[in-house]
Parts: sequence; structure tokens; C-alpha cells
Amino acid sequence: MMPTPDDALRLRFDIAYDGTDFHGWARQKGGLRTVQQTVEEALSLVLREDVRLTVAGRTDAGVHASGQVAHADISRASLDQRSLDGDPARLVRRLAKLLPEDVRVMGVEEAPPLFDARFSALTRTYVYRVTTHPAGAMPARARDTAVWGKPVDLDLAQACADTVVGLHDFAAFCRPKEHATTIRDVHAFAWSEPEPMLYEARITADAFCWNMVRALVATCLTVGAGRKPESWPGELLLRDERAADVPLAPAKGLTLVGVEYPPAAQLGARAEATRARREM
Repeated sequence: MMPTPDDALRLRFDIAYDGTDFHGWARQKGGLRTVQQTVEEALSLVLREDVRLTVAGRTDAGVHASGQVAHADISRASLDQRSLDGDPARLVRRLAKLLPEDVRVMGVEEAPPLFDARFSALTRTYVYRVTTHPAGAMPARARDTAVWGKPVDLDLAQACADTVVGLHDFAAFCRPKEHATTIRDVHAFAWSEPEPMLYEARITADAFCWNMVRALVATCLTVGAGRKPESWPGELLLRDERAADVPLAPAKGLTLVGVEYPPAAQLGARAEATRARREM
């Protein structure tokens, strides 16, 4: 039973997971293992009521998260159990005993009523890890590091990244969804080499459309490997549909590392602005 308005309590959940063995975040038909279903079932068991999560970013199969954010509305009475004593933070320890090792709820707190994990978000930040080492990824990082088979000129990759920063229509890089806009504002996109032949790309935007990050990363790697000219990214931004020649970087290298929100007084306005259809 859904909580009544007088009894409603909105909670924020900070979640981390290894996406390797999940079929993405969102619930799916056919009993496929997803992060959403796994966390919701554990929450429903502890709180003794049906819990449904709204998430900041619906990651694809194989994509990881260290800074995922979700919210849910529950009844205050569900926190008044002896083991919780009205403190949502106590859910962290309770959930740790129920959840599998590849997903953790790292923090739980009461959120303002207008907080919306999805629509209140100002930015989302992803990190992509990829190695060009002939031996492949280090064993301890094999699940979150992709392998690229060609040497990469990091300066060329960064030049490609610089081209796509700003407000653009990213239709060429996005898997199409009916009635959904592909206009996004990329705030920052930076490549680094923390170790020889290991590269990390950090990208921040107001939001990302389906497959956008992996397509942008693969575009940079393709240019960096000399397979396409430096002018290619700019040409792609002029297209109004998915470009068949843009590859997708493997999902395993991608991690959602953070979601930024405005102060509490601006949450409602931010959500309204996000729901409005973007235009150039």
C-alpha cells in the first residue's frame, strides 16, 4: 500500500554496484537480474511494504556505478520498527546483510519532499577506463576496464572530446527513443593517462541519452587511433540521426561516479526545467 501524504517520507539512497552480472538498472520482464529489482526486493523485505525506486541514471547491462542516486516514498511507520528506530541511516547495515556482494546501498537519508533523483539532477558524471596494453587489463580491474586493440594518441582523443563539449544535438551518438530529444549539454570531457597505456575519460553533462557516453568514448578512441580524421566529430554533430559508423565502447569500462543536485530550495524549479523539452 502506498503511503498517504500525511504519512509519506521521501528517502534518498546512494548506491554502488558492479554491473557485470546485472542486466542493467531497470526491471525487466522474464526474471532477468537487474539492480533495481534486487535493491527493491531487499528494501521491501526490511520495510515490510512495497518499495519502488526512481533513479538518477538508468545504466545499461554491464555498466557500473559508484555514485548512483535513487529515491523512494515510504510510510513513516515503516521506519518505526525496533531495529530501525525511525532512523533511515540504519537501513545501510540492514541492507548489507541482505544484498549480494555486487550491489551496496552506501547511504540512506531523508530527502526534501521535492527531491527527485532523476529530474532534480543538475549533472551526471561518468568515468570510462580502457587499456591498450597488449596483455589487457590488470586482473584486479578486469571487470571495470575495457580493452582497446590499437595504440591511442591522447592529444587526438582530447581534441575530439573538446569538439563535443557544449550544447549540441547528439543524435548521431544516441540510440533513438520515440518522442525523446537528443539535445544535451556536455559540461566537461577530459582524458588522462594515470598509468602507461591505461586511459580514463571523465565526462559530465546535464543528462545523457541512450548509449551516448559509450559512443562518445568510442569516437574519441577511433580518432585517437588514427582511424578517422580530427574533423569527424564535428561532422557527426551535424547529423540528425544515429550514425551507423559510430562504434560503441564496451559497457564494462563505464562507471557512473556522481550526480549533482541543487540546494533544497531549488529542487522543484530544477525538476520543472528538466521535464521541459530541450531545444537548441
